[in-house]
Amino acid sequence: MKALAVTPGRENSAHVTEIPEPRLDLIPGGRGVLMKTLQVGVDATDAEINEGLYGQAPQGDSHLVIGHEFFGIVEAVGENVTNVQPGDFCSCTVRRPGPSLFDKIGRNDITSHDEYYERGINLRHGFMTEKVVDDCEFVVKVPVGLRKLGVLAEPVSVCAKAIEQAYLAQTRLQVWKPRLAFVTGAGQIGLLTAMMLRLRGLEVYVIARTPNPGLKEEIANGYGAEYVSTQKETMEQLVSRVGSPDLVVEATGSSRVAFDAMRFLARNGALVWTSVTGGKNLLHDYPSDAVNLEWVLGNKLLVGSVNGNRDHFNQGIADLALAEVMFPGVTERILTTPIDGFDDPAAIMDKLSNDRSALKVYVNVASAKE
Repeated sequence: MKALAVTPGRENSAHVTEIPEPRLDLIPGGRGVLMKTLQVGVDATDAEINEGLYGQAPQGDSHLVIGHEFFGIVEAVGENVTNVQPGDFCSCTVRRPGPSLFDKIGRNDITSHDEYYERGINLRHGFMTEKVVDDCEFVVKVPVGLRKLGVLAEPVSVCAKAIEQAYLAQTRLQVWKPRLAFVTGAGQIGLLTAMMLRLRGLEVYVIARTPNPGLKEEIANGYGAEYVSTQKETMEQLVSRVGSPDLVVEATGSSRVAFDAMRFLARNGALVWTSVTGGKNLLHDYPSDAVNLEWVLGNKLLVGSVNGNRDHFNQGIADLALAEVMFPGVTERILTTPIDGFDDPAAIMDKLSNDRSALKVYVNVASAKE
């Protein structure tokens, strides 16, 4: 069976390889779910793995099958599976259990173990292949009505967790009713986060560099948010115009922006970092003393958020459904760049790295009718 894999640590190593066919009996206890892959989303994580910045192969293998944003259809289930059945559309969570207490209670997304296990990212093979098998614990049903948005189930789970973490952490204040939010970054995570915050009634500003963003601005506006280009209005100028944000969700992939956002958060506010920055950038001109003082005196909070468990997947899917009612047709516009099949790995990586018009790149692996 064909799969798209990399040789971890080797730059530009994406290649098509052959792997064994998945089988239900590989999952013990009658809990297996065999799925046909329909679509797999790809993002900056896949590009950075292909650049050799991070990622490890499973023990005993020299390659890592990539692809962590899965959408498929159930073909067969084990005797003890009750949450999905053949014919159901589905997605899969990414992180798999380690040995920590959090892993043992189903909170793999906040493992305290030094090593983490993520399908398509680290120590576990991903989904960029024709069929996959997994434990039903990690399989999430996608409603038929969201068939066209199913490939966004994983990205929107990341947004759901980031927002949940902010609200959970802010129970420290007893009363926290955020009014104003900044979302830094206008990629898929930034736009989906803006959508979810608008559904919760916040005034939202999506902040990014591009001065004439076209589609990104149209999508942000479609959700009732405002797009702000830092080439035309700096974050400091935006704060002077609209006030300091109660909540900032950082989704640019730039550590400079992540730290810069700390300067503008309101008192008692929360800043959530979702970016994974694999580079070695250093900040030499940062006003660290002033930020430290303001954060201590202002009771401000920084939260790191990565990955999502099945509850976050379910919340994200529910928000996708509600957004289709509240903002019909807007979310589908994120799906800009389909690629048919993964036989040309270089073309996939080129779209990720060099196509500035590509908002969401995803691979059509098969159709539901095949």
